[in-house]
Amino acid sequence: MADEPTEQELTGVETRVSRKPEIDAIGGRTLKPATLMMGHGYDPTLSEGALKPPVFLTSTFVFPNAAAGKRHFEGVTGKRPGGAAGLVYSRFNGPNQEILEDRLGIWEGAEDALTFSSGMAAIATLFLSLVRPGDTIVHSGPLYAATETLIARVLGRFGVHWLDFPAGATREEIDAVLGKAATGRVALIYLESPANPTNALVDVEAVAASRDAIWGSAAEKPPIAIDNTFLGPLWSQPLQHGADVVVYSLTKYAGGHSDLVAGGVLGSKAVIDTIRAMRNTIGTICDPNTAWMLLRSLETLELRMSRAGENAAKVCAFLRDHPKVEHVGYLGFLAEAEGRQADIYRRHCTGGGSTFSLYLKGGEAEAFRFLDSLKIAKLAVSLGGTETLASHPAAMTHLSVPDARKQALGITDNLVRISIGVEDADDLIADMEQALAAI
Repeated sequence: MADEPTEQELTGVETRVSRKPEIDAIGGRTLKPATLMMGHGYDPTLSEGALKPPVFLTSTFVFPNAAAGKRHFEGVTGKRPGGAAGLVYSRFNGPNQEILEDRLGIWEGAEDALTFSSGMAAIATLFLSLVRPGDTIVHSGPLYAATETLIARVLGRFGVHWLDFPAGATREEIDAVLGKAATGRVALIYLESPANPTNALVDVEAVAASRDAIWGSAAEKPPIAIDNTFLGPLWSQPLQHGADVVVYSLTKYAGGHSDLVAGGVLGSKAVIDTIRAMRNTIGTICDPNTAWMLLRSLETLELRMSRAGENAAKVCAFLRDHPKVEHVGYLGFLAEAEGRQADIYRRHCTGGGSTFSLYLKGGEAEAFRFLDSLKIAKLAVSLGGTETLASHPAAMTHLSVPDARKQALGITDNLVRISIGVEDADDLIADMEQALAAI
């Protein structure tokens, strides 16, 4: 009788067996994420010695034998926990995406990570994997306008309800909203911090404490997910403060060059496995070329974010006392301030970021004149790129938000959102100065 197939033959992962061991520490020193971005998760010997991973442009992968194919599909379909044991089909996984996901998880110490075709694809897949008709989503406000639309208008058509609390809510205010929601099934607590576009911070620790006090260790305890796009991963790591899942528009700082669109979700393996099953079904995975570009970008993420953060501090210091400026919503100012937002900042953040809200004296006309007068900064939505961008949220990214809600959330006609890039800081200040003079 023939010998039973080996585990290697069953799984078809003989190439993985020969992969060189990962180096994540030297002499007892744990290597930093900036170092690990240069090679973690990739063995050049498996790709003809190529220093960088090739782009694997293939729709499907060859199984070594039928038993391996069966085992892979048992993982993909959920008949066996743990996901696919190897590469199956590009709707499920691929080498570029897997390397990228390994590296993304390093920045926040996440158990697992997934990548998506856009930030909204990541958010939508997260929601669809957790929410059932009749459930409630509790969220902070404001959120990115497309996220609010997805919750209220799209999921609302399928019987999903929502309740919200303001981004800067106290523990008592959070308790009141979660307590009211807990009369039904709460599928998810969804946060965005800093809030887009006001830069208001959410007290993640207070939300986690409130959730745990209400649900305890109940099996139906809702996970806490947070959009960390504005500060992460360099200036904020919410998994350390009680969040279960972190969401990213990788288009922004992770990509950082305004030349791709992608999203990411990081967190506990249990929740990520649930989201993975939905991604496998609806096919919202990031494509191989975009994943490859993100691998390139992650190598300079710390450098780019650090330079942009330094620039933002200088620009905001100039804007703060300008006679035509009403208020600058720059988080770095909270380091020396008092009050609840300052307390959250000191507990949750390691830097002020490079995206801020600028409230001009006047209204839409003054804001438009300022934007139209900028010469270095580009008039465009998005943020976190190498170039400085400026936009008008009330008339652009949040145009679809009802006027009453915009006013309640501080998204006013005199608000300009600015994302500082890596240009020379003094040049940017000169640009802001001449644009303000045009008002």
